[in-house]
Order: sequence, then structure tokens, then C-alpha cells
Amino acid sequence: MGASQLWRWRALTQEGVIEHGTIWAASRQAACDRLMKKAIFPLSLSRCWLQKRWRPEHACDLFYQLAVLLGAGLTLAQSLPLLTEQHPAPQWRALLVSLAEDLNDGSTFSAALQKWPDVFSPLAIAMMKTGELTGKLEVCCRQLAEQQKRQRQLTAKVKKALRYPLLVLTLAMGVVMAMVTLVLPEFAAIYKTFNTPLPLLTQGVIRFAAFIQEWALLLTAALLLPVIAMHSLRGHPGWQRLIQKIVLRLPVVRTLVRGQKLSHIFTVLSLTQQAGIAFLEGLESTQATLENRFWQDRLAEMRERITQGATIWSSLDDSVFTPLCIQLVRTGEASGSLDLMLANLARHHHEQTFQQADSLAAILEPLLLIVTGLIIGTLVIAMYLPIFHLGDAISMG
Repeated sequence: MGASQLWRWRALTQEGVIEHGTIWAASRQAACDRLMKKAIFPLSLSRCWLQKRWRPEHACDLFYQLAVLLGAGLTLAQSLPLLTEQHPAPQWRALLVSLAEDLNDGSTFSAALQKWPDVFSPLAIAMMKTGELTGKLEVCCRQLAEQQKRQRQLTAKVKKALRYPLLVLTLAMGVVMAMVTLVLPEFAAIYKTFNTPLPLLTQGVIRFAAFIQEWALLLTAALLLPVIAMHSLRGHPGWQRLIQKIVLRLPVVRTLVRGQKLSHIFTVLSLTQQAGIAFLEGLESTQATLENRFWQDRLAEMRERITQGATIWSSLDDSVFTPLCIQLVRTGEASGSLDLMLANLARHHHEQTFQQADSLAAILEPLLLIVTGLIIGTLVIAMYLPIFHLGDAISMG
């Protein structure tokens, strides 16, 4: 990134008007030089300690709004200041100002975006470069925004479907632990005062509660350590490859995760083909948009096979790509309609994954309620079952 720090400034213009704003610069001196270059004389300059939180939806909104403004007849140089004024995030306002300055200095829009690799993906840069070369920047901005929006929706849908059972089971385990550690000991103390044997179910639950209380710290550490380890290693390439291989072998999860990734891959490839970008360059852009190293490796292997002279369909790894993918890509490559076949594959996997996520949620919701009810019901029955024998115990006493 060309500028690493965000600075908040208050300055005096040549007309004597006091203005304020934010600016990206590598140092305090660089920020002052940029302000002086615009005939703005800084009065105060302070570093913003706000961390750079680049939200993907902001980039999507930027390209969509650019498409609307360009479609209305405005130029790119006119559109960026309008977007700067209405953007709520200070770091984005400063970024848009920087992009506008680069355009005024004679830089192309794609070259200006290339200075911000943490914000704009290689796909966005390639699409803007294609739009500049073909004169269809508005179309490229709109297609890019729509692609990012669809992928965010699909990713959120899959994550929700996978997180829902974990959330319900976690809440159920929390309720069970509360009953075992707080409620059961009180009942056990009461039952000890009666000289009567307890039912086997109650005895087993009480022993389980005693075991939990005795080894509570060790059990808590055993549950938290894997979670902490997974969180700390989530960016490690080897860990990403291992987890993805395990996920792709799980019966239900495999279908959702693979469908979401294939939808992403074919959507980006279709988008680059429609924009006129060469397939290898589009494949490289697609690889850069993937966060998981496992899928990056698969596309890297695909690029290497194509570079060595293999056809596109034969370079697809049949361990991750479905037979339908291979067949349609082969048909599209032979008929010269590869972009159409890629678009069909993207739409197919997108719709199929959406339906599978909805179906999984519809199946898991009653199933998890039944499992939770059985667990809690068993504990309640175990706690209250001895009460039915208290009459005999009292009469014997």
C-alpha cells in the first residue's frame, strides 16, 4: 500500500477558510507535503489510531455507485469527489481523495487501485483495466459489484447453515452444565437425608455431576485449547490445507463448502471471460480472490497444466471439480462458448448451494430441538424421579 498511516488534518486554504479532513500518508512530513501541494496550509496534524478495517461491502458499494454515476453521464474524476462527500468511514474518504489525486496526476484508475492491494482484489484491478481498454468501465463496475454481492450472500448463507447447529448445541450444553453443576447438587443433598435407594438413572446423573465438578478446570481447558489453537492457526497455509481436506470428506459439510467454492470460482472466471480477459489471466485473478490455500493450490496446478499445453477441461482436478464441471467446460471449450458454460456452472452451483443450505437448516432445526429436548428431559426426569418414592421413604421413617 502506498500510504500506511491515516492522518487527521486541520488546515487553512488560500482564501482563509479553515477546513479539516483525513489523508493517507506514510509519515507526518509526507502528509504535510501532500496538503501543501494542494495549496492547503496545515494548522494541526494528528495521527488516527483507528485500525484499517476495510470491509468488503464498502468496496462493493463503491463499484456499484461508480456504475450508477458513470451511467448517468458523469466522468470518473467527477464521480470520486461525490462519493467522498457521502462516505461515512474516514479511512474510505481519505482513500477516495487519494484515488482522485492520482487521476488528476494522469494515472489510470486501475493503476490507482493497484496501490491499495489490501482493499482492492486483483480481480477488481483486472476488471477496471479491461473497462478502460474497452471503454466499458460502467459495465465492468456493475458486473464486479453484482458478483461480489452474490458471493457475499452465498458465503453468509453457507456459514449460517454450518454455524446454526454449533450454536444450538453450545446453548444446550450450557444449559446442561448449569443444571448439572447448580441444580443437581441441591437435589442430591436433599435425597441423602432419606434412607432409600435412588433410581439408577438418578445415580448415574449424580455421578456425572460429581465428575464434572471434580474435573471442571481440566474439561474447560480441553474444550478451549482446540478452539484457541484453531483461531491462532487459521491463517497458516498448512493448517488451511489440512482443514479443507477434512471438511471435503465430511458428508453434509462437503457439499455446502465445495458448492460455495465452485460457485465463486466459476462466477469469477465467467466474469473475466465476458470482460475479454485472457483465461490464464482470469484464472490468476480468481486464484487471488480465494482465501484458502487449498483452493489456491488447485487453481495453481490448473494454470501450470494449461501452460504446459493441456486443455482447460483436462486440467480440472476431478477430486474437487464435479463431473458436471468437467463435461460442461469440455463442451464450452470445444464449441467456443466457454464463457456461457462458465456462467451456467456458476449459476448452477449458486442455486444448488442455496437450496442445500435451506434444506439443511430445515432438517437440523427440528432434529436439534429433539436432541436438546431429550438431553434436558433426561436430566429433569433424573432429578424428579426420586420424588415419587419419597412417600414410601417418609412412611418407613
